[in-house]
Amino acid sequence: MTYPLQLPVLVEACHWLGAKGWAPATGGNMSVRENADWCWLSESGKDKGSLTVDDFLQVEIATDRAPSGRKPSAETGLHTLIYRLYPEANAVLHVHTVNATVLSRVEKLATLKLTGYEMQKSLSGQTSHLDTVSIPLFDNDQDIPALARRIEIYARQTPLSYGFLLRGHGLTCWGRSVAEARRHLEGLEFLFECEMQRRLLERS
Repeated sequence: MTYPLQLPVLVEACHWLGAKGWAPATGGNMSVRENADWCWLSESGKDKGSLTVDDFLQVEIATDRAPSGRKPSAETGLHTLIYRLYPEANAVLHVHTVNATVLSRVEKLATLKLTGYEMQKSLSGQTSHLDTVSIPLFDNDQDIPALARRIEIYARQTPLSYGFLLRGHGLTCWGRSVAEARRHLEGLEFLFECEMQRRLLERS
């Protein structure tokens, strides 16, 4: 079996986020693009902190089909959607962090807006804490094809930049490489934690 060159890098990132507790109880899923037609996505039910390259399945981006017959993660359709929408995206990370999960329920608007944080500059294209970073929120849905369609309709009108939140579920983010996706994940998680603490302190 020939794997994409970035797959071992993704496995290392999975071990890193697993150690942080960002994909508890086999939750979360990660993928890397092979080319315009195929990606490699983590198999369902696997502990993300101990994945190997053999725990990833080749998935057709256009159809979500896994030729091996093994079961890819439940959110496969969200990964392939990002790859279809954004040809420059080469890695997608979906995690269940506490900050992302709780903040997605606390924020009642359709977009979480972050401003005033220096760490906004960890996101590609952001150059100032004075800018506003907008992270869309979508209601969670066990019907992944229907959820993917809702996200696609939104994205066709308002392009997504770094990631999106699913209410009570978690964060999906991506990048042009595994390293960039990992940086976006770490930067967004830091920003979410800051925002959570700010809101708590303002209420005290």
